[in-house]
Amino acid sequence: MSQTFKIIENEFKGRVAIVTGAGTGNGESIAERLYAGGASVALVSRHIAPLHDICERIDSSGKRTIPLEVDVRDSHSDQIAINSIIERFGKIDIAVNNAGITGPANTPLQDLDAEIWRDVIDTNLTGVFHCMKYEIPAMIQNGYGAIVNMSSANGLVGLAGMAAYTATKHGIIGLTRSAALELAESNIRVCAVAPGYVATPRIVESGKETLDYMASAHPMKRLATREEVADLVAYLLSERAAFITGSVHCIDGGYTAQ
Repeated sequence: MSQTFKIIENEFKGRVAIVTGAGTGNGESIAERLYAGGASVALVSRHIAPLHDICERIDSSGKRTIPLEVDVRDSHSDQIAINSIIERFGKIDIAVNNAGITGPANTPLQDLDAEIWRDVIDTNLTGVFHCMKYEIPAMIQNGYGAIVNMSSANGLVGLAGMAAYTATKHGIIGLTRSAALELAESNIRVCAVAPGYVATPRIVESGKETLDYMASAHPMKRLATREEVADLVAYLLSERAAFITGSVHCIDGGYTAQ
């Protein structure tokens, strides 16, 4: 399904955003959506090459984007990235902690390699902790902040064969709620977004059989578009959501209502 963003012009004018996992998929679209709304955006990924291409596409002048090669598993790397953003743009207002991996599918827990478990946990959950650890002090200093952590519909229900992924997505929700309570009086809001299956390039390239299966898992019988996810994230980061914090927002076509 082809769709365009629902842009509110200059909604994020003067804001500085960081988006992790911005090299493809939801992260790319979220970064583009925030930029289109007026924000300056730091795009973060383990792989720098796609970020250069995205920045060139959305911001050929290079005035409001910066690509940063960061492995969110490495706390020191995350700290350097935050410092680089502040050095370039002067502050951080908005964060979308989206970087993540799925790990293997259809693997019973007892057959899951411990090294794979650690990689998924370190990327998806500890990586979000690392990012928030350095984003939050910058926002406190700034006197304002809004954070969206990307969970999943499977952070609200079980998913057989993907224990590590499911555990991290549940964990992100707990981390989000705890941080929201800690920051409730600091003018910093923290929410989580829980998408169902989304028509990212990787998913689309997986073939018709997989696409049909994923669509059928949703009562609405289709996948979400990246633009729909990005618009929800943008709403939660905006002043329109000024009294929303500590909450989880599904965009799953009814998946978790079943």
